[in-house]
Amino acid sequence: MENKVNQLFGIKYPLIQAGMIWASGWRLASAVSNAGGLGLLGAGSMYPEILREHIQKCKKATEKPFGINVPMLYPDLEQIMQIIVDEGVKIVFTSAGNPKTWTPFFKEHGVTVVHVVSSLKFALKAQDAGVDAVVAEGFEAGGHNGRDETTTFVLIPMLRNEIEIPLIAAGGIATGQQMLAAMVLGADGVQIGSRFVASTEASSHQAFKDAVLNAKEGDTHLTLKELAPVRLLKNKFYSELQTAYSNCASPQELKAILGRARAKKGMFEGDMEEGELEIGQVSAMINEIKPASEIVSEIMQQYLKAKTNLPL
Repeated sequence: MENKVNQLFGIKYPLIQAGMIWASGWRLASAVSNAGGLGLLGAGSMYPEILREHIQKCKKATEKPFGINVPMLYPDLEQIMQIIVDEGVKIVFTSAGNPKTWTPFFKEHGVTVVHVVSSLKFALKAQDAGVDAVVAEGFEAGGHNGRDETTTFVLIPMLRNEIEIPLIAAGGIATGQQMLAAMVLGADGVQIGSRFVASTEASSHQAFKDAVLNAKEGDTHLTLKELAPVRLLKNKFYSELQTAYSNCASPQELKAILGRARAKKGMFEGDMEEGELEIGQVSAMINEIKPASEIVSEIMQQYLKAKTNLPL
């Protein structure tokens, strides 16, 4: 397959593994890259020196391109960005912030920059900021999301009509059929997160992986819009949030309930009751943990079969 995304990153398949916090370490990123996709390290859950360690291990584990996802709402940002440049990483996905802040810095160092957006407004701003591509993430996606609740099927064609740079679809994609649908709508490639949480190499806790396998339709919900919108699996912590909402909790009170390291407690340490469990709606379709290479291969086989069997 040759298209804009393959050419931009120098990869075999236009398939990117999302850089998810507490799931996307060097083992997962290198496995996806070795399988022909683009693996991303999730810098949002890494202290600067931990990120440096993961970059160096990823370099040893793959000779293929890989990148880093950097949510710009976390501390130590200047140190993180400098480490990325010092270590010679050439692909960065930024999210949860203004792309104008860091895109010029990366372009000066020959880094390909992609920004994650949830609306046409932000896609146009990212294009104006000089990014090389955008990831358009629909309401279905796990983790931090947009406030407008625009679905992927609406978002992709809307952006395709307005932007000129490569467009990567995300949110609600875990199969080759869904990948094909996104590309028919105008995407040049896809970014997949939740499916790779249920992989052998994901660094997330086994209890969280099992919870993803057990998820059913309606088991996730987008919440905490007053702070930073996030899609969560429903558990005891989620129920506490809903009780707070019913009591008209203020943003400050919601922040107090959230506390610190809640996502680490759930997704990395395996506390399924008190932890914040970020995952997409498509978790209801995931029922098996597999090596990342098998996931990539399966998705691409499904894609090609679906493309061949499209009804006229």
